[in-house]
Amino acid sequence: MDSMDYGVLTPAWAGTPAAAQATDAAFVQAMLDVEAAWVRVQADAGLCSAQDALAVTAIARVEKYDLVSLAARTPDGANALIPLLGMMRAALKESGAAASASTALHRGATSQDIIDTALMLIASRTLAVATGPLRRAADGLATLAQAHRSTVCVARSLTQHALPMTFGLRAANWLSALLAATRQLEAARLPLQWGGAVGTLASLDQFLAVRETIATSGELSDKLAEELGLSNPGVPWHGNRIPVTTLGAALGGVIAALGTFGADVLTASRPEIAELSEPREAGKGGSSAMPQKQNPVHSVLLRNAGFSAPGLVATLFTAAGTAVDERPDGGWHSEWSALRELLRLAAGAADHAATLAEGLNVHEDKLLSNLQLSGDAVLSERIATVLAPIFPGGKPAIQQLVIDSLTGSTRLRDLLRSQLPVSACSDADLDNLLDPSGYLGSADRFITHVLAEFSAWKESWQPQH
Repeated sequence: MDSMDYGVLTPAWAGTPAAAQATDAAFVQAMLDVEAAWVRVQADAGLCSAQDALAVTAIARVEKYDLVSLAARTPDGANALIPLLGMMRAALKESGAAASASTALHRGATSQDIIDTALMLIASRTLAVATGPLRRAADGLATLAQAHRSTVCVARSLTQHALPMTFGLRAANWLSALLAATRQLEAARLPLQWGGAVGTLASLDQFLAVRETIATSGELSDKLAEELGLSNPGVPWHGNRIPVTTLGAALGGVIAALGTFGADVLTASRPEIAELSEPREAGKGGSSAMPQKQNPVHSVLLRNAGFSAPGLVATLFTAAGTAVDERPDGGWHSEWSALRELLRLAAGAADHAATLAEGLNVHEDKLLSNLQLSGDAVLSERIATVLAPIFPGGKPAIQQLVIDSLTGSTRLRDLLRSQLPVSACSDADLDNLLDPSGYLGSADRFITHVLAEFSAWKESWQPQH
């Protein structure tokens, strides 16, 4: 039976560009890339020959290895790098490479160096795939915020109608959360891990001393980080798992922001609410038994990711908080699958969010009719504030009228009119008071602020090549 993970049970990322970035094969390739890059750095420093570097680079291709066999041997050393090194050395011998190539392979490094660095490479490559969809999602939300900045709707608090707001502000709130989360993700450093057996680089430093080379282990680490496109923190982080928790928390933040977007769209897509609907796409959203259904699948998968991520983030923090010694015993191992799945979920959610934000259908007639369900009572806060000084009985009497209008058959407007002297509040004044579009507070200003933040962020985007 095929043992490959295709994502059949994880539709939040299956079939998206993220799917190919964090597979077992992609992770093994990342380990191979780290090992090959290290030999090339050594060759550039004169620590091995150019032919050694070419030989290692030639066999550092994942398709050369039996991953089923590799996985079966992984428990023997509790990580995949140990058996992979054996396979690489066997491949070097079979290729006819000089023995010096095998000696240069993995020189001065330890399994954790390769695995942690490979995970950072996987993160870098997955985030590169996610960047475009995250920007598209943000752009789509900005377009919605601008287009609907004057579209009045009802705000809901604890599931109940609360006050008027604009749909533009709702979209701006989704955008604001995504901006904050994406900025945190962009700020997360993806560091090289390079410390040797216990984080002292003793073996490498000893080798350099014997060779009497002018190259230092610090300089070689810098060059390796540059070769891999990672940052160099200057010190190993074998027992310091903050780079992992920082990245994991940032990924969780993006997933949470997109999960909220999806959850709100799901609620508003219910036929009895019908304020929003997903874009219709051929082959998307169908039911196996009910052909009349058009399921909001993008929103469902954003919500699925939102449910899945917190436990994975918790795993990373639990592992970090219980790390011991110079190499954690089990906590480190539990990070691998959790971080990989967070990367997949974040990148997959970004893809669904982009499609959703760009194609979301906003039904303004339903926004208005749902707002009108609460009648004038949706403005009770405004009514009490404005009329209390001139109303007989003050604020308590007004609040009672609101309750009476909800439980009786007389409209709140008529109840107010019956007790308010025209000299104190004309019909025109009462109409203005009960106009939802006149009680939006700073909604427009908030939209402007979020859109300005988005524009500033957008200016920082580098041209896509």
